[in-house]
Amino acid sequence: MAYYLVLAIVFSSLLSGCQLTPLASEYFEIPSGGVLFQDDFSDPSSGWQNRTFGDYAALDYFDGYYRIQVSGENQMVWGGTGLNFSDIRLETDAIKVIGDVDDMFGIVCRAVDQDNFYFFAISSDGYYGIGKKVKGIQSMIGAKGMLPSEVIAQGLSVNHLSVDCIGNQLNFRVNGHLVASRNDIELSTGNVGLLAGNFASQNNIVLFDNFSVINP
Repeated sequence: MAYYLVLAIVFSSLLSGCQLTPLASEYFEIPSGGVLFQDDFSDPSSGWQNRTFGDYAALDYFDGYYRIQVSGENQMVWGGTGLNFSDIRLETDAIKVIGDVDDMFGIVCRAVDQDNFYFFAISSDGYYGIGKKVKGIQSMIGAKGMLPSEVIAQGLSVNHLSVDCIGNQLNFRVNGHLVASRNDIELSTGNVGLLAGNFASQNNIVLFDNFSVINP
């Protein structure tokens, strides 16, 4: 089960190589609730990473989705936009299409580099968690592991994920329900993206659609 392993395993993270860029000045003119960035992945040149990591993982566009494949045991990979944000709300639809339930997938925010970022993840067997990697050390925030929730659609299903990274407040909603609210001050700004991880050696594939960055 993912919730037993998430603290015991330090993933060999395969991070997006996107370089962070300054937040465009026009973003400051967008009112609360306005969209800062949006992508339905219909355009393969919209800026997300498209590459493979040996036999262990791959990031690419696929048929109007952003696809993350993870085949290696105890691996996690994420792809980002290359944009730098501070206080934001992130939303996406995550669709598990192939693989075992012993997995995790979700959203990344405030990613400084491969050793420093927040992540908000669910598993295909109905668990959730808010975690971070700081100075290369990965941990969950406010819990010893991932926790169960009945609001998560299990198996090969679609889940709508929503994340708040506002000041020191980190909120995680799944299918419109608040499942976790944590406080943390270690990371304040950075890249945003999508991730998937694999605890077993089986091939796991998650598709993402309707990614939005919203001014809270």
